[in-house]
Amino acid sequence: MGIIVGKETKAIVQGITGAQGSFHTKLMLEYGTKIVAGVTPGKGGTTVHGIPVYDTVEEALERHEANASIIFVPAPFAADAALEALENGLKTVVIITEHIPIKDAMNVMAYARRVGATVVGPNTPGIITPGECKLGIMPAHIFKPGIVGMISRSGTLTYEIAAGLSKRQLGQSTCVGLGGDPIIGLNFVDVLKLFEKDAQTEAVAIIGEIGGNLEELAAEYIAKEKYPKHVVAFVAGRTAPPGKRMGHAGAIIMGKAGTAESKIEAFRKAGVEVAEKPSDVAFLLEKMIKR
Repeated sequence: MGIIVGKETKAIVQGITGAQGSFHTKLMLEYGTKIVAGVTPGKGGTTVHGIPVYDTVEEALERHEANASIIFVPAPFAADAALEALENGLKTVVIITEHIPIKDAMNVMAYARRVGATVVGPNTPGIITPGECKLGIMPAHIFKPGIVGMISRSGTLTYEIAAGLSKRQLGQSTCVGLGGDPIIGLNFVDVLKLFEKDAQTEAVAIIGEIGGNLEELAAEYIAKEKYPKHVVAFVAGRTAPPGKRMGHAGAIIMGKAGTAESKIEAFRKAGVEVAEKPSDVAFLLEKMIKR
């Protein structure tokens, strides 16, 4: 089952002819993701790994049925690509590109909200429902179908924690990389709501990092709604100095807001166990589930 993507997902790849787009299209196809077409302006009529390429999303959709798009377009043009996908009725858009100008990202999110579409990212490793569909750049071999939903702001930590869950035979229902840019589509609360309704998901792992207040809002939601599923959190960046950006554009501490301490405290107040290190996440979840 999983959330957002699955066996029924049919995707187009925007920026398919670029080095990243072409490389990851091959890996997604090998995983079994249904990719029906690619789009690169000026490259219509060519093919990439047997996938036909079109100049526009509209042209691709005239010839193929699709309900999702994944975007590997350089930052200055990525927002236009996302808007093109949304304007043509695609309901799931995954934006791999990082450092999209903030104003551009705001326009995309506002439009997506208006048309009721789901945007994952930007600056995301993507989304995977193990054994069914991968729309992203994550190393697929570490993910195994299972019962833990993952929501993360960090790509590499997602892989490390997913590997730990797979090793303990817990597996994952769906893993969603929210993205590390300051303006993103889906947030922790959005995904928590989806996992709550998903029968396969028995527990949720939240992987947060410094910067912003998304984790605090998630903790507030969990407490207020008395969230019915087990939740374990890990927050990266405990030793980060204030005012210095760490890795992601969105990972910057301003004053007291956005520190690891404030996020950890919020989770603990909400009754969420916080792992000291990434490898503890699987251990804590296993203990909870077996109770």
